[in-house]
Amino acid sequence: MRMVDVIEKKRDGYELTDEEIRFFVKGYTDGSIPDYQASALAMAIVWRGMGKREIATLTDAMEHSGETIDLSGIKGIKVDKHSTGGVGDKTSLALGPLVAACGAKLAKMSGRGLGHTGGTLDKMESVPGTSVAIDEKRFVRQVNEIGLAIIGQTSEIDPADKKLYALRDVTGTVESIPLIASSIMSKKLASGADTILLDVKFGSGAFMKTIEEAKKLAETMVDIGDSLGRDTRAIITDMDEPLGLAVGNSLEVKEAIATLHGEGPRDFVELVTEAGAIMLEQAKIAKTHEEGVALIRKAIADGSGFEKQKELFAAQGGDVSYLEHPEKFKMAKRILPIRAERHGYVSRIDSLAIGVSAMKLGAGRATMNDLIDMSSGIILGKKVGDKVEKGDVVATAYTNKEGIDGVLKDIHDAFELSKSEVAVRPIVHAYIRK
Repeated sequence: MRMVDVIEKKRDGYELTDEEIRFFVKGYTDGSIPDYQASALAMAIVWRGMGKREIATLTDAMEHSGETIDLSGIKGIKVDKHSTGGVGDKTSLALGPLVAACGAKLAKMSGRGLGHTGGTLDKMESVPGTSVAIDEKRFVRQVNEIGLAIIGQTSEIDPADKKLYALRDVTGTVESIPLIASSIMSKKLASGADTILLDVKFGSGAFMKTIEEAKKLAETMVDIGDSLGRDTRAIITDMDEPLGLAVGNSLEVKEAIATLHGEGPRDFVELVTEAGAIMLEQAKIAKTHEEGVALIRKAIADGSGFEKQKELFAAQGGDVSYLEHPEKFKMAKRILPIRAERHGYVSRIDSLAIGVSAMKLGAGRATMNDLIDMSSGIILGKKVGDKVEKGDVVATAYTNKEGIDGVLKDIHDAFELSKSEVAVRPIVHAYIRK
């Protein structure tokens, strides 16, 4: 088999056989297929697309290009969730403890952030002492003992995706549903969980800008999981404004703590409740969605979710006193209120502008080698639908940097005001399952 024949076949709009797809993945992973041929095939896929069988085979081949995690030593159904990313997305820090408090087993591997703010691992590490580098044996033992663990992915998982992702980033082939879906799902499947809940976001702060694009990606990923024997479901959620009020690592951890005390922002509480209910259905703990919602709400009200959050951090070396006394988190030296220059109703908050501004304040990375300032970020003072008077604080910037007047203006300009009242939209717009 020759790679040039595979490229030409896809270029001309034909479906690739399973053997051709596996030949490509194996050859690109071991280096026998060069970057220029891989990029040519990726571009052909961008233009010609792939069918359901092709995407499933590509995902399966990538999943098995390296190590897969064996979670058979964990008792019960292992659940996992994945978010396509957004601004203020601290969901795992509240959702994980809540589903575990209800009896589910959450075995989650996460990544670090590049861009707006840190990823889940960075946010966890803002609690002093927390380790996210745990070997597989300890990972399994921890999930058995306390019901959850959140750790970093090992370098041996899905090497095909690591190579292909880096190539797509520099060859203009990122925006392809088959390539995006296979990239996400191959990593999640290799992580070994029995069920997967996908939180696919749309809007200005998300990769998918429209709800139609988000639904197409979600449906593709659910099809992949279903065809490969995993209970995979998806929710389509709004990222046309930041999630919750906090954007930034320590700030988001504090908001997750507050949420587990029953003091979370409306949209964030709605998301963790809806997502948690679905995960409890997947784990066979709740028979109906309504029962799942009731269990999640109870775990917030009785404090068991917060106790489970403390167990998570304690098991991974974190100083639990920071969870019990969030005022211990280090504050940025400069705390700068941003005020409205006129009155009205918030009609939109540009998530991307808020996310980029948070990064410029120190909360994110422009390159993988950048250091994150855990104390920096943004707290929103208003959300979509809120009434604003001239002089009201719409946001507060936290930073240790000087010379940021332009960033403060960008934060101000991210708030769009309407003269008339604006309806508040739900955070969850659709639920997709087989």
